[in-house]
Amino acid sequence: MSDLLTVRARLAAPVETVRNALTDPAELRVWLAEHAEVELPRRYEFWGRYTPEGAEPHQRLLHADERTLRFAWTLDGVETTTEFELTPEDKDTLLTLRQSHFSFEEAMSGSSIRGVLQTFWALAIANLNAHLEGRPLLPRTDFTSADLRGELLIDAPMDKVWTSLTDSEQASAWFGFPIGIEPWVGGRYAMGGFDAGYAAKVVDLTPGRALSVDWGPTGVSTWELAESGGRTKLTFVQSGFDETNPPYAAWTGSVAGLAELRRFHEMADWQPIWLAEEMPSNA
Repeated sequence: MSDLLTVRARLAAPVETVRNALTDPAELRVWLAEHAEVELPRRYEFWGRYTPEGAEPHQRLLHADERTLRFAWTLDGVETTTEFELTPEDKDTLLTLRQSHFSFEEAMSGSSIRGVLQTFWALAIANLNAHLEGRPLLPRTDFTSADLRGELLIDAPMDKVWTSLTDSEQASAWFGFPIGIEPWVGGRYAMGGFDAGYAAKVVDLTPGRALSVDWGPTGVSTWELAESGGRTKLTFVQSGFDETNPPYAAWTGSVAGLAELRRFHEMADWQPIWLAEEMPSNA
């Protein structure tokens, strides 16, 4: 049984600009994929190391107009359907993504590359918005590598970034999901909050500088802070996992969340781009 995944985001650009970013191959190569070729209304393809099963393109264009883009995308032998719908909202654009054949079970187990679909699109949309806002992109996931690491510069002092990484209330705000954090070695790091069940464990901590959290099968997440010309350099690494089946879904979701961490610190009137998701429905 698969679900229809729906993700909604408010992007800081008019519809015409967003549509161009979605359909111009040069733009797609900036924020989405290593390679892209588009010839509307016949062809819409992207591939490369930043695309799941990206050795060659696996997309088939189904429909394209001024407000909608829909294509089939074969992953792990199954043809899925991806749709972008654009709705103008004043000077912004409401983007709605609908993705078929997403399974939470596959996301958790890593049994199919389709399990990355939710976080793949979350990171892609976060990078699309960063591109539209003129900010540097977050690291894209290299699906050909088991080396999961990246860096991000945040225009804020180290102490403020540290607090936002280790304070439950602030972390829950920018990540957009309840997080319970006990910032000491042996403390809990609970996605969903302390009452939600399973909690990861803080296994290393250098106050103000570094934090490592053990998630079990998906490995250990480490965040390290360093001062960089008045800004904060955040280095993040995932380690200690089965390298024959890297936790691409979890890693990609963690990186996507850092887009809002940066906006949380750099925007005086910060509001997350994400709108309430619709509940997945059976597809």
